[in-house]
This record gives sequence, C-alpha cells and structure tokens, in this order.
Amino acid sequence: MAEIDCRGKTCPQPVLMAKQALETLREGELTLIVDDPSSCENVERFVRSQGCVVNVEKEGRDFYLHIKKMAFEEEGRSSQRKEKVVVYISSQLLGIGDEALGRFLMRAFLNSLLNLETPPSRLILINSGVHLASEDSEVVDTLKALADQGMEILSCGTCLEFYSLKEKMGVGRISNMFEIVQSLLEADRVIRP
Repeated sequence: MAEIDCRGKTCPQPVLMAKQALETLREGELTLIVDDPSSCENVERFVRSQGCVVNVEKEGRDFYLHIKKMAFEEEGRSSQRKEKVVVYISSQLLGIGDEALGRFLMRAFLNSLLNLETPPSRLILINSGVHLASEDSEVVDTLKALADQGMEILSCGTCLEFYSLKEKMGVGRISNMFEIVQSLLEADRVIRP
C-alpha cells in the first residue's frame, strides 16, 4: 500500500497530491498523512467526491487518511443525474453602482433562490462575497434556509482570513481555491449574478 506524507504542506497541496495519486491508482488502497485539520477535511471531502472510501485515524497531531479506491463500474450509475448548478458570488453587492441598491438587489437575489423549484446545488462565495456568510450579515438567515434546502455553501478561506471573518462564519464551510475551481469545472451551469 502506498503512503504519501503531506505533513507540513498547506492547502491545496495535500488535495492535489491525493488527486495525482488517485489518477495513477486504478484500484486499491493508499494512506495520506497530513498534520492540519483543514487539510484533513479537504482531502477527505475530495476523495469521497471521487467515489472512494476513506477512514481517518488521528495519532498525535497527525491525521492518517486510509483511502480505498474501487474499480469504476459504469453500471449502477443513474442516467437521471441531477444537474449541477453553481452560484458564484464575488461581491457582497449585486451589480455596479449605488451601494444601498447593490445590497438590496443581493438580498432579493438570494431570497429568490429560496423559491426556485430546483435550487442550485452549491453557492461559492469569494472576495467580499464572504461577508454574506458572516454571523452578522443581513442575509445570513436566508443562507441558512438555503443550506437547510440542501444547498452547499462554500466560502474562500483566503478571503475569510483577509477580511478577518474566519471566526465569524455564520453558515457554510471554509473551502480552498482548488475545490472552488473544481466545482466550477464540474458544474453543468454556473450562475454569476
């Protein structure tokens, strides 16, 4: 069984190393070691998204991700796959112009998502858009309602750090640029208001 040591590496390096290892492994097992809880969560989420089984063991500061990749079987995959629609928001305002109008339009846009028959599967927040997911945001309750409907809400970790909002997140989870780019590439449609 292969073992990949990612201790001391920051995101997205461990995810990229897991991706590279899975691409060369047809089926079987490998162990990936990280020493950062965020890296552990990001790698675990990524390998699960690739159809792998993962078991995480913590030893001291280190996390051992035991990953099992199965041979891909075309049978059993549903032809009725749900369309992946991603909403990508890069500002806390909607549109360019008056700030008060931009805040109003963003509130209206997010509230409209609540009433869609088939809501988007994922909402990605980057740059000043991460303010929308903070606990004191005027739309945090709307975002919580969207999350309750099954929409996954991702906020850029670098952006949260830049705006000192990492400890003030009110909804969703912290993500990284690799996962954001992968989400955009795998989406059937991307909506950018």
